[in-house]
Amino acid sequence: MLSRRTLCQMPLLLAPRRRPENIVLILADDLGSGDLSCYGSASIRTPRIDSLARDGVRFTQAYANAPECTPTRTALLTGRYQQRVGGLECAIGVGNQGRYDEAQWLQKRGELGLPGELSSLPRLLRRAGYETASIGKWHLGYDQKYWPREHGFDYSEGVLGGNADYYTRREEDGRPVYFEQDRLVERQGHTTDVIADAALRYLRARDGKRPFFLYLPFTAPHTPMQPGYRELVEQMDRRVGDILDELERRRLAENTAVMFLSDNGADPNGSNGALRGRKSSVFEGGIRVPWLMRWPGVTRPGTLFNEPAMTMDVLPTFVAGAQPADGLDLRPALSGKGRLPERTMYWRYKRQKNVRKAVRMGQWKLVQDDAQRYLFQLSDDPGERVNLYGERAKVRKEMEDRLARWEEDVRAPRLREHQTQASQ
Repeated sequence: MLSRRTLCQMPLLLAPRRRPENIVLILADDLGSGDLSCYGSASIRTPRIDSLARDGVRFTQAYANAPECTPTRTALLTGRYQQRVGGLECAIGVGNQGRYDEAQWLQKRGELGLPGELSSLPRLLRRAGYETASIGKWHLGYDQKYWPREHGFDYSEGVLGGNADYYTRREEDGRPVYFEQDRLVERQGHTTDVIADAALRYLRARDGKRPFFLYLPFTAPHTPMQPGYRELVEQMDRRVGDILDELERRRLAENTAVMFLSDNGADPNGSNGALRGRKSSVFEGGIRVPWLMRWPGVTRPGTLFNEPAMTMDVLPTFVAGAQPADGLDLRPALSGKGRLPERTMYWRYKRQKNVRKAVRMGQWKLVQDDAQRYLFQLSDDPGERVNLYGERAKVRKEMEDRLARWEEDVRAPRLREHQTQASQ
């Protein structure tokens, strides 16, 4: 049990019960909105992941904070727009490479990664008495000062970067990137199995005296295709099933919130259904993701969640009242007892010379894709086929003004020196 002193010092956690819920947060890598059976896939069978939709909630308008992994993971763990951190608006390149000007500037200073002093989901949960673990893909910094242990994870192992070989766990340049705690280690087998087996060992070692938070980011179905996209997804589905079965065996299922989502849309290997675009774009196909949740006592079986949600909503959903946070607490809407407040949602992605931005305001969506400009009405045009940019000047102007104000608001303090130098 948590002490009275600890309870007074922490934010209100989860729903009022005898003790906080356990949390298993599963993240897929490059899984598209059309890649699960419960989202309409006819070519990929995912019965175990689908069971979360049957027993809980399936989101129909879920968004990643970015069309690539590093920025989305930043938003996931901090509950804030990743732009506030600075330098993490696209995936960190192999071997710790910055891929646009601000990231390159940080790289040269040895500062490319998610700073450990930031408020984060694992740190907040650990302060509240949780045991915390990260098992799987990290991709938030290669230098040890950015590894999971610096962010409040009691235990961690997994892959540091973004595209390691599934059997050797080496990146394209040959460097090994599988770590445990604070050192690189060797493992045998396919990475999906290595990650799942480590998660099962972690669950079996829990004594039940403290709640736990297990962050389980798979590398699948990201490239390389070993053996193939469908096989990677179905293998991940089986291993997610093993995790769910272990929770049942240990009689933890009724006291554990399980969330499954993807970090961005699919690349050309996968499917984003009828949505336009893919990974690395801010069209719907790049940022709309599958998102499922089973939370006994909060969610109701077989429910569709039709309100727009973003990755940064995860932290305030599990840590109510957490400050600062840009995300929203989804629990009232998840339980059917309320609605989410109206909000405007923003995206900005930088890579090399590309700068892509998007704004969603109600059913309107503005896209700035480098020099191209688009305005879509998603209620009538979810596939973003009809460009109304030249026809709805008032709506367009309001959204562009909001975007400019948002960009000013999310300026990263650690980039001030770079911005000063760039303006001279």
